[in-house]
Amino acid sequence: MQTNGLDLAFWRNRRVFITGHTGFMGSWLSLWLHQLGAEVAGYALSPPTQPSLFDVLGLENHMVSTIGDIQNLPQLRASMNEFAPDIVFHLAAQPIVSKGYIDPVGTFGTNIMGTVNLLQSMRTAPSIKTALIVTTDKVYENQEWAWGYRESDPLGGHEPYGASKACAELAANAFRHSYFSEDEQVGIATIRAGNIIGGGDWATNRIIPDAIRAFSNGNPLSIRNPAATRPWQHVLEPLRGYMQLAQSLHLDPENFDGPWNFGPSEEDSAPVSVVAEEMTTLWGGGASWNSAMAPADMEGTKESQRLTLSSSKAHEILGWRPVWGLQRALSSTVAWYKAYLDRQNMVDFSLEQIALADGAN
Repeated sequence: MQTNGLDLAFWRNRRVFITGHTGFMGSWLSLWLHQLGAEVAGYALSPPTQPSLFDVLGLENHMVSTIGDIQNLPQLRASMNEFAPDIVFHLAAQPIVSKGYIDPVGTFGTNIMGTVNLLQSMRTAPSIKTALIVTTDKVYENQEWAWGYRESDPLGGHEPYGASKACAELAANAFRHSYFSEDEQVGIATIRAGNIIGGGDWATNRIIPDAIRAFSNGNPLSIRNPAATRPWQHVLEPLRGYMQLAQSLHLDPENFDGPWNFGPSEEDSAPVSVVAEEMTTLWGGGASWNSAMAPADMEGTKESQRLTLSSSKAHEILGWRPVWGLQRALSSTVAWYKAYLDRQNMVDFSLEQIALADGAN
């Protein structure tokens, strides 16, 4: 049975190892895979925020959870070998652009050597047949083009976060060709998605959690770059694509490895000001936003003004397409946070959102 591209029989009892499972995206993926009947294990640092989606959903009770640093190769390798997974999703990262400016050494260490450690650990785990390495849309050499970047466009990165993720792409490609030959039938794909939004994100210097904190405290949302255009998408959209790709990559690694974009529709690449305005409307209660100067630790940094993705490869080869536009993505996100603040059962609420995204209703 399939629901919007996901094969339920494929995932039932499938052994899946997730790095970064305590983070925002990793928690959503862990919940979804558990709901599909997969056996899930995770390796990550403790949840990066309080509150955290991992704790809110009680995921430690539904998976094998190992708390550890992705830069600790012996611990990572032991955890992976003990679980003996079929499929690996590598999400562990330092994911905040502004933090990359503040701590470039930590950012490069986590994002490059963490990926290298993951790939090296795979070499001693013969059970693994499929690995998806999640990077970012910011791996591209940004030319401020009006059209979307394709998988064949040059990698770059003008700041530590983007550059570290571009290096992770190069590392994955090097390991693919050097150690995981076609004879071994191990598929490795790298994944580039857009600006991910959704309920359960409490990170700093991200517009959605910043907005929720401001609005719930009766303060205006302050944004530093309102004209910047980004490819906004709800977290469940690319995750559905990742799982569709994992299915195909597992069965046919030769034809589904390499880089993949999972971005929103072209019309859902919008300026930050548009997202801020829509958020204030959805939240109501006199919510507002304003433009503010960059904080002191961000002075002198540069941010791209326009960045969009072309996902035609995923459309044509995988049959994956985004089904929630920007307005629905934002309304679903606001609904999640309001349900959380109303002390609703967030496991049930989150599973309801997954069912809607999976069924494309």
